[in-house]
Amino acid sequence: MAHKRAKNDNGDNDSGAKEPLKRKEYEQELKALHAELVKLQLWVKQTGTKVCVIFEGRDGAGKGGVIKAILERVSPRIFRVMALPPPTEREKTQMFIQRYLPLLPAGGEIVIFDRSWYNRAGVDRVMGFCTEEQTKKFLSAVPYVEKAIVESGVILLKYWLDVSEEEQTLRMESRIDDPRKIWKLSPMDLESYARWYDYSRARDEMFEATDTQWAPWFVAQSDDKKRARLNIISHLLSRIPYEEVPREKIKLPKRQKPLDYVEADYARHRVPERF
Repeated sequence: MAHKRAKNDNGDNDSGAKEPLKRKEYEQELKALHAELVKLQLWVKQTGTKVCVIFEGRDGAGKGGVIKAILERVSPRIFRVMALPPPTEREKTQMFIQRYLPLLPAGGEIVIFDRSWYNRAGVDRVMGFCTEEQTKKFLSAVPYVEKAIVESGVILLKYWLDVSEEEQTLRMESRIDDPRKIWKLSPMDLESYARWYDYSRARDEMFEATDTQWAPWFVAQSDDKKRARLNIISHLLSRIPYEEVPREKIKLPKRQKPLDYVEADYARHRVPERF
């Protein structure tokens, strides 16, 4: 007979793992964080601040869910997401990081990279899309590029989402028969899943070379998706010295009177009301 794991005074299991957040609690916390993200958005726009956020991690670690949670209540004109396709033949001849530089934020923008120039230290290296020499050169050069980015006035935040082997397997398996998620199981995703320890070694070397004082890596445990989203958004907000922008209280104006306007029968092609 199975037994429930005992909880300690903090509501944690005896293994140290926290209980999953209830949906209502999660939504309440997320609502408060969304309000702060809107304050951040207004402050960034008013002050011309430049923010760049990088999300990296294994397949199935939850990067997309974190980004979606960040974007849910903010303007896509301020918060821009970059998820680049494979490089073109021309881009393959350029300095590797070159095609990312034009995408960095201008004043009043927050740019989020759903994977970034760190492809060179991860998937490119593990899957053999570049040579070991190219990876070594990238790892030695990128800290200085990031220092130049930071010194230009960009707030640069780098997040790595950590997921356990067991949880990654559960998430990958859940995609197999779900028509909403099957697109997330490309041959590349499957090969990446098989190469767990190759990715572990690549990640460790990446951290050692690029976890700098001016652009440190922040690691978030993401086996619990809801807690990971809340923790990352809260941390992101704590790393930016934003303030609430004073605003006048909004009052809706009176609508004009119809006068001689008559509603036209313009809707010749209506959407069928199937639901």
